[in-house]
Amino acid sequence: MTENAPDSSQNAPLGGRKVAFLVATEGTEQVELTEPWKAVEQAGGQPVLISTESGTIQAFNHLEAADTFDVDVAVGDAATGDYAGLVLPGGVANPDALRMDADAVAFVRSFFDDERPVAAICHAPWTLVEAGVVSGRTLTSFPSLQTDIRNAGGTWVDEEVVVDGLLVTSRKPDDLPAFNAKLVELLS
Repeated sequence: MTENAPDSSQNAPLGGRKVAFLVATEGTEQVELTEPWKAVEQAGGQPVLISTESGTIQAFNHLEAADTFDVDVAVGDAATGDYAGLVLPGGVANPDALRMDADAVAFVRSFFDDERPVAAICHAPWTLVEAGVVSGRTLTSFPSLQTDIRNAGGTWVDEEVVVDGLLVTSRKPDDLPAFNAKLVELLS
């Protein structure tokens, strides 16, 4: 998914640091992948597409197939220490598939263990629930996840963007401007 990235000099907020974007091979909501990706690039970061398998992923515009993107690293080969932070795009099928992949769940959990920033939008908090990192945290998501979040010990709120320590969450694509701003702020 590499495009013509701006100069990632040390003057940029992210100073060329790598940011992991974790998605399943199918079901990622395209705009929730591409818009944060652009925000990271514009801030001087290097987004890296990580998936459950090597090859390509199929993104979606709601239920319709959209573009495909090349995977940079399979999650089983990814190391948390290589990345300044983690972005979890939504889409209904994407986080559901990630929850079923032990390497993906462990990778997500390791960002919390290592106290690195994590950003999750829409349905992506399902992966956080599976990773066991929601308890005691306040977050938002697509409204249909609120019971899952509460059952996992989290506090769900209906807000455009929520920051709880090193975790930033948002509800839906309409929230992307606020989500992206907080993501870059947290990574800087």
